[in-house]
Amino acid sequence: LQKLVNETFQKLWFTPTPHHDKEAMTRKILNITDVVAACRDTGYDWFEQLLQNLLKSEEDASYKPVKKACTQLVDSLVEHILKYEESLSDSDNKGVNSGRLVACITTLFLFSKIRPQLMVKHAMTMQPYLTTKCSTQNDFMVICNVAKILELVVPLMEHPSETFLATIEEDLMKLIIKYGMTVVQHCVSCLGAVVNKVTQNYKFVWACFNRYYGALSKLKSQHQEDPNSTILTANKPALLRSLFTVGALCRHFDFDQEDFKGNSKVNIKDKVLELLMYFTKHSDEEVQTKAIIGLGFAFIQHPSLMFEQEVKTLYNSILSDKNCSVNLKIQVLKNLQTYLQEEDTRMQQADRDWKKVAKQEDLKEMGDISSGMSSSIMQLYLKQVLEAFFHTQSSVRHFALNCVPYLIAMGTDPEPSMRNKADQQLVEIDKKYAGFIHMKAVAGMKMSYQVQQAINTCPKDPVRGFRHDESSSALCSHLYSMIRGNRQHRRAFLISLLNLFDDTAKTEVNMLLYIADNLACFPYQTQEEPLFIMHHIDITLSVSGSNLLQSFKEVYEETESDSNSGSESESEEEASKPRRLRKRVDSDSDSDEENDINAVMKCLPENSAPLIEFANVSQGILLLLMLKQHLKNLCGFSDSKIQKYSPSESAKVYDKAINRKTGVHFHPKQTLDFLRSDMANSKITEEVKRNIVKQYLDFKLLMEHLDPDEEEEDGEVSASTNARNKAITSLLGGGSPKNNAAETEDDESDGEDRGGGTSGVRRR
Repeated sequence: LQKLVNETFQKLWFTPTPHHDKEAMTRKILNITDVVAACRDTGYDWFEQLLQNLLKSEEDASYKPVKKACTQLVDSLVEHILKYEESLSDSDNKGVNSGRLVACITTLFLFSKIRPQLMVKHAMTMQPYLTTKCSTQNDFMVICNVAKILELVVPLMEHPSETFLATIEEDLMKLIIKYGMTVVQHCVSCLGAVVNKVTQNYKFVWACFNRYYGALSKLKSQHQEDPNSTILTANKPALLRSLFTVGALCRHFDFDQEDFKGNSKVNIKDKVLELLMYFTKHSDEEVQTKAIIGLGFAFIQHPSLMFEQEVKTLYNSILSDKNCSVNLKIQVLKNLQTYLQEEDTRMQQADRDWKKVAKQEDLKEMGDISSGMSSSIMQLYLKQVLEAFFHTQSSVRHFALNCVPYLIAMGTDPEPSMRNKADQQLVEIDKKYAGFIHMKAVAGMKMSYQVQQAINTCPKDPVRGFRHDESSSALCSHLYSMIRGNRQHRRAFLISLLNLFDDTAKTEVNMLLYIADNLACFPYQTQEEPLFIMHHIDITLSVSGSNLLQSFKEVYEETESDSNSGSESESEEEASKPRRLRKRVDSDSDSDEENDINAVMKCLPENSAPLIEFANVSQGILLLLMLKQHLKNLCGFSDSKIQKYSPSESAKVYDKAINRKTGVHFHPKQTLDFLRSDMANSKITEEVKRNIVKQYLDFKLLMEHLDPDEEEEDGEVSASTNARNKAITSLLGGGSPKNNAAETEDDESDGEDRGGGTSGVRRR
């Protein structure tokens, strides 16, 4: 489905339009902006994911149609913005055009978020929109989206004019002083990017900070003198703005740097903490809330402040006091959530940076320190955060739910005390609110992989998903044991994990290995559980396997048509036939295989990127094949037993307990070798090329024998089974596939067909 959606939208939106066809371009723009406008309340994750997938799929290609289409769309969107702005003076269509203007600018922001380079040449066109006069909700949305675009784009501009930069700084400052929280937040963030990365105009920001910090200090003194003063009541709007703005500025600027405070010995962050903490004790709840928001912002820049005793007391008392305001509880949970999200973004960026310069520097250590601090901070507040699950107000429970993935991740910690505590808390949540755990299970699994990455002491060794002890149990076995009792939840969870192996999901190989390890070692109890997994592996194999072969075939077919060599065409045609139909020069199958490899090798392009891409994407299918073989060996299932399984049958049919074999371990050698050799980033040799081509031909042979028509031809059943088994053996780089004959008493008493055949194929 995802592949179909990607292809459909690529044809509809992301295929270049001929330059002369202005009408088609306008239709396309209206179509996209209408959809973006309609998704205003539900979010734009789908658009970002779609754009990311399409651009990523052509990264290594010489011709990039999606990139070209995106450039056309961005240029045309900017033209439409100028057109709508001109027509806003027409009072009859003012509302419609205002909505269209917002949709256009929102769409430009989404493009900027994924590929900001597209907007660099339009930055100067966007800047004047910061001066939009705000009278409607649409006007505010224009300003916020323009600020978000400039934040991403201005740092990428080469030698922007000083006048342009100064104008942006002044426009942003006016907006910060004049408008409400949302505008202030986005404008301070934009100012942070412009000043920190481009202009270094620290005095300008320092003056703004002192304006609000000074106002807060004065209001604090007045409140200390007379808490009931009418002056304070009159100045409440100024107090609320100052609390919020000081916090927002501290989030994006470190005012303890010499660039800001010069030679002063005053510790700014401590002074800010003292001021904001004072107003958290104010009698007015609105003032308290703004002070807590300000604290949350400041803690993103200085997380160590959360270890301060007065902060711990404040947060924990708000979360644990049953009589405390719901708004304050939600705000504290929001603060913790925002901090974790920011920390996650920082770590992902550090990881990307580390991969770029991994050979020169060890940036992983930086990530470890950062992740260690966030882990310590969450342990301080964990108990009280989890207690929020049991609040009567659903809004409080909703924010507490965001912590479930972190608990699941902590359940994989090597420290038994940490692990047991997290598992215990999950059980408590599950007892009180059935289904909460299931909703965040996949996110928790992904996060647990990040935890294992962070604590992996040897970066060259792939991260594994089972415990390295006698039990060899899955790291997420406790999570699975909590979900497995509910058939619907269990199946949804397993399908979500298997979907990560789909060739369009673009999941990194080491994470796939980690998920496969867990699937191989989960504590299955009934036959239905592994049979359900194997059934869906077959479905994934038939779809992803075909896609994979087609993409590889297109690479060498293009090269073959370019060379236009008759002998090579004949050789390739020979290699592409099912092996049982080929002309036989001699009876030696090894010789045939060698001829096939040579035929494909001749047709390979000079650019080795598609080969590496094939090797990379094929790891997901290899892992699924290996996982299926492992589960067959572990549970003693015959092919016939697997083939007869249907997920729609009554649960009782497959409710029998599993008879586990001992000494069966999951060891996907090919994937481990692929990761250890860092093939994705290595120079490709002739030997590696031959191995990849051999892998391709083995895949091809396997896919030929997935076809049920072939297996029903007279006398072909055993030959097809042998071919399939030979392909699997070769692909997995190990011994022959076991358990083709029934091995359990149950199977033998059923009198099942002992013939081979890939599971589930006839049924489908």
